[in-house]
Amino acid sequence: MRRRAILERMHGKTNRSHHFFLNFFAYFSSIGPSSDQTNANTLHQAHKKPLFAQNLPLIGLLLIAPLGACESSTSEEPPPPPQTDERSCGDDGAVQAALFGSIETSIDWTSGDMECDSMRRPAGEGVRLRFVGDVSGERLAIIIALPGLEPGADTVEVRSNVTASIEGSGRFFSTPNLDACWTEIRSQTELAGEHAAYGTEGTLFCITPLGEINGVSAVSIPELKFKTIIRWGSK
Repeated sequence: MRRRAILERMHGKTNRSHHFFLNFFAYFSSIGPSSDQTNANTLHQAHKKPLFAQNLPLIGLLLIAPLGACESSTSEEPPPPPQTDERSCGDDGAVQAALFGSIETSIDWTSGDMECDSMRRPAGEGVRLRFVGDVSGERLAIIIALPGLEPGADTVEVRSNVTASIEGSGRFFSTPNLDACWTEIRSQTELAGEHAAYGTEGTLFCITPLGEINGVSAVSIPELKFKTIIRWGSK
């Protein structure tokens, strides 16, 4: 009996000590020792945070992907094709002609199809006109020299030299002298807002072929009509 009484007293002390330590740790804790629901909520929230954190990269990718798609689409747009400078020939620039011989073709160029140049001849004697356009995938250049033409002169006939070539081929065809071709200049109209620039219209006639330089072939240009701009200030 005495041993049992001693054990009961010891067991009572143990329960009181256990209860004391539980209350002691609960005092310094934000979690109540008997609140299972609170513990459950805390664990539930603790599980939520890692899951949300794991989803952050996926959410970021979903938000950024549309922006990346837009940027990629913009950067892959092809550049605009190069444009011919139509001002070099004028708004209604044109060349029509038929060529025979070593260069056999018909041309019908407009301002958007060709390049036009003009320059003073040596010693200021007249002007040269140059027209360049595509013929069967190659660049055909025609140069007309007008040594007797003066700025503003119209309704005149001017003896002419003519040269034709396919650019990059090394082959050139030219008149031997001023007796083979002439040009009728129908108009030279001064352009407002440009220094010494004249809208010009005329027709070239050639009665003999253009012989190949350092060769035996020839090209014939019986008639060539043109509309262009002569810039007398160009050198």
